[in-house]
Amino acid sequence: MINIVLFGKPGSGKGTQAEFLKEKYNLMHLSTGDIFRFNIKNETELGKLAKTYMDNGDLVPDEVTIKMLEDTVDKNLDVAGFLFDGFPRTLAQAIELDTFLDSKSWEITATIGLEADDDILVQRILERGKTSGRSDDQDEDKIRHRYQEYNEKTAPLMEFYKKQNKFYPVDGIGSIAEITERLSKVIDNL
Repeated sequence: MINIVLFGKPGSGKGTQAEFLKEKYNLMHLSTGDIFRFNIKNETELGKLAKTYMDNGDLVPDEVTIKMLEDTVDKNLDVAGFLFDGFPRTLAQAIELDTFLDSKSWEITATIGLEADDDILVQRILERGKTSGRSDDQDEDKIRHRYQEYNEKTAPLMEFYKKQNKFYPVDGIGSIAEITERLSKVIDNL
C-alpha cells in the first residue's frame, strides 16, 4: 500500500501531476474539494452537514472533513494506495490521518512537496484564470492571500513529515513531463 500526500501551493501543478501519478501507480486520487462536491451534490448526510457550515461562510470542521475522507477510503480498498491532495492542511488533520491509517495498519509512505517561486505560480494561476472561470484565479491579491494561508497553516506540516523522514521536495518548475519524471523517481525509490 503506497500512501502519498502531495503538497504544493495553488498553481504548483498538484492536480495535473495527480492525474499522471494515479494512473501510473494505480492510486486513488483523493482531492478534498472533489470529495466535498460529491457529498454535497449527492446530498449525503455528511454533505448536508458540510453545506450548513459553508452556507454560513464557515470552514467545515476537521471531524466532518475527516469522516468524508474515511468514508471514501473505505469504499475504495481495491487500489494500490491513495494520493492525498489538499489534505492534510493542518497539523491536527495530519495527526488524525495518521490515526485513521494506523487503524488499518497503513501509514503515509511519503509526502512530496512541489516547490516553485510564488511569482511564477501567481502567473500560472492568472493564466489559468483566463479559462477556469474561478474568480479566485483572476485576482492577484486573492492568490497571494491563499499563499499566506498556505504558509501559515500547511507549510508547518513539512517539518512534521521531515521528522518522520517522509518529506521529499521536488522542483515544480519545468514541463509537465519533466516534473512527472522527478515525482516518479521519488516514488520509485520509496
